[in-house]
Amino acid sequence: MRTVYSPDHARHDPQKELSDGALVDAVEKPARAEIVKARIEEVGLGSIEAPTAHDDALIARVHSADYLQFLEGFWADWRAAGRDAEAFPFVWPVPGLRRHKAPRHIDGRLGYYSFDAGSPLTEGTWDAARKGADTALSTVDIVSAGDRAAFALCRPPGHHAASDFYGGYCFLNNAAIAAEGFLAKGAERVAILDVDYHHGNGTQAIFEDRADVLFVSLHADPADEFPYFLGYADETGTGPGEGCNVNMPLAIGTDWPAYSDALAAALVRIRASGAEALVVSLGLDTFENDPISRFTLKSDDFRKMGRMLAGAGLPTAFIMEGGYAVAELGINCVNVLSDFEEAAG
Repeated sequence: MRTVYSPDHARHDPQKELSDGALVDAVEKPARAEIVKARIEEVGLGSIEAPTAHDDALIARVHSADYLQFLEGFWADWRAAGRDAEAFPFVWPVPGLRRHKAPRHIDGRLGYYSFDAGSPLTEGTWDAARKGADTALSTVDIVSAGDRAAFALCRPPGHHAASDFYGGYCFLNNAAIAAEGFLAKGAERVAILDVDYHHGNGTQAIFEDRADVLFVSLHADPADEFPYFLGYADETGTGPGEGCNVNMPLAIGTDWPAYSDALAAALVRIRASGAEALVVSLGLDTFENDPISRFTLKSDDFRKMGRMLAGAGLPTAFIMEGGYAVAELGINCVNVLSDFEEAAG
């Protein structure tokens, strides 16, 4: 399987994040991608290729123009305000306040375009996120040209980013951008399967009123876990998208038998949907030793996951999302990809 990777991901290199009431060392850091890359090279999974540049048209189908302008120009505005440390928002337009337009002040804009305080913006965030979008679209190019699957080794991750806000370590929604890439290449319907421990609230929000993208997510019950305010089973889509959003919240402590039952049901929905391509939001934080997650999948379970995903029978773009247990992250990622490839034949 071919992997698309750019060293520019490391330009987003946050040092701290706000967690449990304290500034602590960031867990979403460049080492994540490098550990996965090293494992790919170690086992000889396939070639590792640089992404090709893509114009902004597909990104603009996913994200609003003002949000993209904010991200691209943020660091210059931050420095112009006399700031040079990593940026964290601290005020948000919650219900009861107005979100009618972005404030002029940089602190107001930070809150306007975000939904949490745990995702620092840095000098290189835009460059890394923009190259991540190219990475995702390059996997679509590979798959659309005839490969059964390809892997986008991109960071920062993307599935928490919505059309006009960031959070959950995510700034551009790479999976959503990949889905738009498949549609632009002629697919009439695309499925996105999110297997990250956390719900892909951004992806759901982007596609919830559309019938051309089926979004299916397996994740920790949002009553107990981030992002808390989206991801419940009764969220099934709106308007033309009714029935095209499928959430499968799972209990804290979920193990492989329970997880695999849900995954099997998710794949039934995908096979019945008429999708012509599959985007997998490949979060690996369902692992038993992940430092910020509470499922109990073991490394060998990711092999079984890969084989099950191959059973969808669809051209597949794998997009890297979460996974923070760095010692095993590369093993778990390659277990999914290698067993998918073997099962797909």
